[in-house]
Amino acid sequence: MRKAAISVALAGLAMWSLAPNSIASAGAAAAAAAPAAPAAVAAGGPCGTRTLSGTPYKHVIWVWMENHSYGTIIRSTQAPYINRLASQCGLATNYHNISHPSLPNYIAATSGLGVGAVQIFAGDCSPGPGCTSAAPSIFGQGESWKSYDVSMPTNCDRTDSGEYAVRHNPAVYYTTLRNCLTNVEPYYRLAADLADNRLPAFSFITPNLIDDMHDGTVAQGDGWLARELPAIFNSRAYQAGTVAVVITWDEGEGGFSSNCPTNVKDVGCHVATIVASPTTPAGTRSPLLLNHWSLLKTTEQLLGLPFLGKAASATSMTGPFEL
Repeated sequence: MRKAAISVALAGLAMWSLAPNSIASAGAAAAAAAPAAPAAVAAGGPCGTRTLSGTPYKHVIWVWMENHSYGTIIRSTQAPYINRLASQCGLATNYHNISHPSLPNYIAATSGLGVGAVQIFAGDCSPGPGCTSAAPSIFGQGESWKSYDVSMPTNCDRTDSGEYAVRHNPAVYYTTLRNCLTNVEPYYRLAADLADNRLPAFSFITPNLIDDMHDGTVAQGDGWLARELPAIFNSRAYQAGTVAVVITWDEGEGGFSSNCPTNVKDVGCHVATIVASPTTPAGTRSPLLLNHWSLLKTTEQLLGLPFLGKAASATSMTGPFEL
């Protein structure tokens, strides 16, 4: 018993010493204190391994990348992992951001607020007077939730620090949100939650400015996803068929319009979005006009939550991606 306790303690210390931008190595430390993990994802990929049945999805994970339009990601030779995952899972080919620049999209997607209502965030401001919202959000609609932020120095950090950009961490902008200090955590803590099989119902993952392609290259972002996503796909929760993962980009680039939800002509309004789940058939492609409000609606449907704002009238992704 004493040896086991020492092993658990040493594993915990190891996790605290790891760099905060990876759960791949953190998972190894967590595994020392957790039951054996399931077998690795099959060579064919993480999707289409189950048929849609009465087993409901209990967990939804969003991974948000930055500032790249659809055409700079899909079929890019700099993004081999992303394109392989898109072919193994589901790809929304007509998916749109809400506005520009970054922060309005993060707020709109998590609250359902309309284009006009999120323009107070158009300066990509830090949380403070004139740059917060009392609107309800997907964070804390009654479900368990966490935000995992790469390179964030401390829980619920409301200031920029190094490669951590607070404008990419929407939870800290909601003034009525409870439990920010306990639920908005540095990213590396996701490893323990996966290993201990205590993934929350809703997870928002924010890479840092290099890993999300904002300041880094497409290749760097692709490499980060290639290192990190397998830990999710190999987790007990995902292998049990209860986790859906969506990778999207906050906004496109090179366009002219800031009114993007249904704008099919502006390149800056069109982003890639990949849906990975055990019930999404490999190679699924959806040409439906979708946007960040669709993602919100889909998440609320899967988790049995009421629709917020524009999500109520948005097109759902559950049908085309067999969720």
